Amino acid sequence: MELTLHYCYITVDDGDTALAFYRDVLGLELRNDVGYAGARWLTMGPPSQPDVNIVLETVNADPAASPEDREALSRLLAKGMLRAVVFATPDCDAAFEKISAAGAEVLQEPVDQPYGVRDCAFRDPAGNMIRFQQLGKG
Repeated sequence: MELTLHYCYITVDDGDTALAFYRDVLGLELRNDVGYAGARWLTMGPPSQPDVNIVLETVNADPAASPEDREALSRLLAKGMLRAVVFATPDCDAAFEKISAAGAEVLQEPVDQPYGVRDCAFRDPAGNMIRFQQLGKG
């Protein structure tokens, strides 16, 4: 069986704020912006990977979720308890400088890890942890 990644999802609390961060700070391109019944899905991806899509979806995007489930999801998001994504970069330190200069909350400054990467971590505006790894370091 051959598999490739096509879509992954990140929950956000505000589509406009998420769009500004992922497009303007991280450099992802906007591929689709869909709104329906108060929910919003922003499909984005790295320009160099046209087949890989990250969908930023608002907390209320799942029509099957109960109001209690949406509230629980909102609370987890606010606490930073939802995992997001790990990006690869050829220069972790340059990525760190650009993202921290944009005002993102720093979780970890660049460090060489014993498992062979140099990485750093931030929170996106919704509270999701995002990591940036440079392979072959450490």
